[in-house]
Amino acid sequence: MAKNHQDKRRDGVSPQTDELASTLLGDALDLLAAGEDLGVLLVIGDDAGHVASYRFADDGEEQLLEGARDRVAAVERAYGDREADLGEPVRYSLAYEGAVADEAGVYQDALLFEFGEKGYKAYSAYSYVKGKGTGDRFQWTDAAPAGEVDPLL
Repeated sequence: MAKNHQDKRRDGVSPQTDELASTLLGDALDLLAAGEDLGVLLVIGDDAGHVASYRFADDGEEQLLEGARDRVAAVERAYGDREADLGEPVRYSLAYEGAVADEAGVYQDALLFEFGEKGYKAYSAYSYVKGKGTGDRFQWTDAAPAGEVDPLL
């Protein structure tokens, strides 16, 4: 039986992808603390350390998420984004609002994020959030893993 492409990907996360995802997570939490609707936030990085940021808004949640994922594919096909001074993409992260069931099965507001890198498996994670728009009273939990997702690169 032949192995598929996903089986050849490495486990784990490179330090560069970890930094990209962590920075996006912090930015998204700041926006939620300020009471802003995120839509879908996307960052794409190249090997030279350049990062392009995108924000998808003014549509349904599924359409926004699909638009962000499509942007990753488009940037890959174009070998980068010249307007954003981004070379060929090698890593990405995206963040959006949603809900995740807690241990009791009750859905709680959460910040969801996905991240991946060429040659690696892609992952998702979440952070429960409370008090959107309350500034310094805004609360969040440490990020928790949510499992593997289909890689975009």
